[in-house]
Amino acid sequence: MNREIICISCPMGCHLQVSGDKDTLEVTGNKCRRGIIYAREEISSPRRVVTATVAVTGAEGISRIPVKTTAALPKAHIASLLNHLYTLRLSSPVPMGEVILSDYEKTGISVVTTRSV
Repeated sequence: MNREIICISCPMGCHLQVSGDKDTLEVTGNKCRRGIIYAREEISSPRRVVTATVAVTGAEGISRIPVKTTAALPKAHIASLLNHLYTLRLSSPVPMGEVILSDYEKTGISVVTTRSV
């Protein structure tokens, strides 16, 4: 396997060249150790912090509230999480930091609000 990925661990945005398989993975193009760690995680188990909005009722002039995962979620769960979030309806008032989904799909990752309404 030969692949190029852009590291998102820091603002440098290094273009990493990744070759080999999971056991003999070689990473070049990184300017720091975080690039190697990022490349190995991206190849073996890619994860992302998910941000979205959820419908909210009873808040004057606001129909949606921003939310995010508390940690990076495995990419395989992202589509189902977004589908679930887009069906939710919260009632105002909602404080910032309120957990609206706990331990999603037994990943240990929750979804919290990022704004109060």
